[in-house]
Amino acid sequence: MKKHHPDIRDLVYVHLNQNDQYVLSYGIEFAEFAAAFSDTLNPLLLLKHQFDDGDFNMHTLLEYCPTNRIKKLADDDIYGYGDFCWIDFAEEEGLNELTGQEIAELLYLGHHKQHLKLPFYNKLGNRFVYLAHDDGFFNKIYYRSFKDFFQLLSQALSSKLGELKLEKSILGIKKKRLYPPINKEILLSLTPFIKEGICISLRDVDHQRSRLEIPVWVIGDFASMDDMYEEYEQISGENCHAKIIFDKKTKEWKLTVI
Repeated sequence: MKKHHPDIRDLVYVHLNQNDQYVLSYGIEFAEFAAAFSDTLNPLLLLKHQFDDGDFNMHTLLEYCPTNRIKKLADDDIYGYGDFCWIDFAEEEGLNELTGQEIAELLYLGHHKQHLKLPFYNKLGNRFVYLAHDDGFFNKIYYRSFKDFFQLLSQALSSKLGELKLEKSILGIKKKRLYPPINKEILLSLTPFIKEGICISLRDVDHQRSRLEIPVWVIGDFASMDDMYEEYEQISGENCHAKIIFDKKTKEWKLTVI
């Protein structure tokens, strides 16, 4: 039985499947995804959703979210939708050119969260296919370019860190501390580990006077996020495989592989 972990935001699991061009993840939500690509996201053709402010496309008989409403969608209780699946598209013209076979492939994607053929369509010019169940708990995202995945990871991790470590000001009001995005080169060098499946644990950050150390464990390939979480609970008592380190003085990130 699936549990919702209340601390979903401070543990990130990512597993990259290079051949099929997708990443399985736990701990990163659509709001963080939308923030990472806020200026560049195309409209979203909604395959599974409960958003009540979409527009209707007559050809596919599906609703879509125009770019100017993506922020509204991101602010919604997407976790509460259950299934949340979409594919982006450049022009509505492209939607109207889809064949019955292609529409069937899209419906299969939304229903089964797996592809019949790699889901990148020239007619749509899509960068992503986003397939989630209990958004943030189980997410499977197809990337036309993995550069986008590393951009998301670098921004989501630094943003989460800022939210977790709220600093008290002189007046006692908690304020968010801002951290620069983690250099993509650092995350790219973790690729061999990410292909195996890693946990990046913000709850286990070691706060030192001059630096922060974020532990990374290689834990393997999981289709069930409950199984992944149990494995994390076992492995988190052991030495980690790498540390992402923030130097408070230079405000720079670096990586140590152990």
